[in-house]
Amino acid sequence: MKKQYINAVILISCFFGGLKSGMAQQNIQFTQYIFNSLSVNPAYAGYKEEWFGQMAMRSQWMGVKDAPQTGQVSFDGLINPETKRMGLGIQISADRLGAQSATSVYANYAYRLRLNQDDSERLSFGIGLGITNYGLDGTMLNPVDSGDPHLPSGQINSLIPDARFGTYYYNDKFYFGLSVMDLLSGDNSSNIFRWDAGTTHNLKRKRHMYLIAGMLNTISEEVKFRPSILLKEDFKGPSSLDLNGMIILNDRLWLGASYRTGVKLWNKSYEEGQSLTKLNSASVVMQFYLTNKLRVGYSYDYMLNKLNSVQSGSHEISLGISFPKGSNRLLSPRFF
Repeated sequence: MKKQYINAVILISCFFGGLKSGMAQQNIQFTQYIFNSLSVNPAYAGYKEEWFGQMAMRSQWMGVKDAPQTGQVSFDGLINPETKRMGLGIQISADRLGAQSATSVYANYAYRLRLNQDDSERLSFGIGLGITNYGLDGTMLNPVDSGDPHLPSGQINSLIPDARFGTYYYNDKFYFGLSVMDLLSGDNSSNIFRWDAGTTHNLKRKRHMYLIAGMLNTISEEVKFRPSILLKEDFKGPSSLDLNGMIILNDRLWLGASYRTGVKLWNKSYEEGQSLTKLNSASVVMQFYLTNKLRVGYSYDYMLNKLNSVQSGSHEISLGISFPKGSNRLLSPRFF
């Protein structure tokens, strides 16, 4: 196979899940994770203390053929509303990037420890179990030499089980979470596809770590400020940092921005002989409560690297609905 097509397959693996150039994590990344952190931490299940459903759709790199298209539906809540001790959540995700696709289902369970008398502070431990169907359509790779034995001749699929673990702490002013995804991954056992047992270019998964943190500052009765960060690490490629800031008006309208960049935490082997930019994207983010139960979110990502010249940004929209019980009033609104 021509070298450029080997590189194309590797590139698909690196960009899997719709991450931007230079951010080589494979997992799906939504800009609006700040509205529902279940997508990055299973211990978040039940945090809102009412059943909550969300649908999110993301179109990335508009104007680029076969660019990432991602959709996700999630539903989570408490299974014992009296003690609020256990949370349960489910996520269904579908992602397509060129010839590669992935559809996954995860069930998440969180055990929530009460830490103070007024129940405004809890520490959660969560685990998620799931399975992903990875697909690769060899006919879309268009090699220069037909019949290349290093490429699958048609559609191939692979079902891969997975597990994830996380912790999540919060009070009414601050939150912190740490999670590890793709626990069943590893260099020796994480092949997604093996269409040729002799090749070293099969697609592999990598273990990922997510760190989230944020706080709530009350400026006035009508205005609040919610800064937050997300650090993503796959231990092989570039580390990625999201810096976010949201202004909340009358607990109803959220307006903010996000900046995504690479950061160097330690020396990594991929950096040898490379001059990759750390610039990634800047985003505008908003969320509006149409009613007390129904909310809609929108974000636009503007690329800051060389991809800016070949595409027109990324759009993401989300729709969330809560199902509160009249007898189960929240002690305070959920801002995290």
